Amino acid sequence: MAQISEKKLRLATYTYWLLLSYIVAALVWWFISLEAQNIQMADLKKKQLLLTIKKDSDSTLYYKRLDEIQKEAKRNFTKYIGEGSTFLALSILGALFVYRSIRRQFLVQQQQQNFMMAVTHELKTPIAVAKLNLETLLKHQLDADKQKKIIQMTLQETTRLNGLTNNILVSSQLEGGGYSFSKEDLNFSDLFKDCILDFKSRFPERIFTEQLEPEIEVRGDALLLQMMINNLLENAVKYSPKEKNIICKLKRKGPDVILNIIDEGDGIPDKEKEKIFEKFYRIGNEATRKAHGTGLGLYLCRKIAADHNADISVTNNIHSGSNFAIIFHL
Repeated sequence: MAQISEKKLRLATYTYWLLLSYIVAALVWWFISLEAQNIQMADLKKKQLLLTIKKDSDSTLYYKRLDEIQKEAKRNFTKYIGEGSTFLALSILGALFVYRSIRRQFLVQQQQQNFMMAVTHELKTPIAVAKLNLETLLKHQLDADKQKKIIQMTLQETTRLNGLTNNILVSSQLEGGGYSFSKEDLNFSDLFKDCILDFKSRFPERIFTEQLEPEIEVRGDALLLQMMINNLLENAVKYSPKEKNIICKLKRKGPDVILNIIDEGDGIPDKEKEKIFEKFYRIGNEATRKAHGTGLGLYLCRKIAADHNADISVTNNIHSGSNFAIIFHL
């Protein structure tokens, strides 16, 4: 699907440059033709002038009419230059606008196709796992430990499914203006700690290190802030090895509050650091990518941060991995 979109985009690009080249060539030919006619008309008028007025008989009148003919030829030349340049400029601007619109449309279409592929995979996987686990519990008499493990796996998949649907719904509501914010004073330290505890219970094999200053307050929407933190934690769990540490920091720095979630994964290339916060954008090819996701998580993080007067950025961790930082300007 992506290869077909790339071929269409390449074909549209070639067609665009071909048409633009034709327009420029036509304008140049139009100018050359008109200027040639202008010179011919001026020469004819000069010959006509010689036939009607002789230099010797009335030189003053002759040179006056000759000067008028030359001035008229120059005015026509200036007119052709002005009209041609204006038309060329408008044609190029219009062509660039059309080209950018078509290219943007193709890119959005490709992003939507990637999003649909990702959502389809994300929805099918937890449903299939939950169904398989429930069928296993029904068909087999398992001991308590195995039952507990299967139930825990099912809960993890349903939690992931719930997070996915929440991301899609909230993203749609935020863009459409249908979400009603409930700004209130929150104990951000406790909210962050609750999110970490939830991830510790969901991923008991993972190592989470907390460095949270107590009693830090932030004014905002508790549901959105919790979703933002969960998306960053989910991202850290997804892209870092199981044996590596995930560091969670929260501190005051002057009038600001800074939140950091640091992983020790492969990190993010510098050229991708700004793109990852775009809607539907994911690094790599959707058809061959191993990590699950929809490209909405980090986009939502940036949007939620902006709605709470905060900036989000990502830098390289000291040794390896990524350091996501959110700075709340209180």
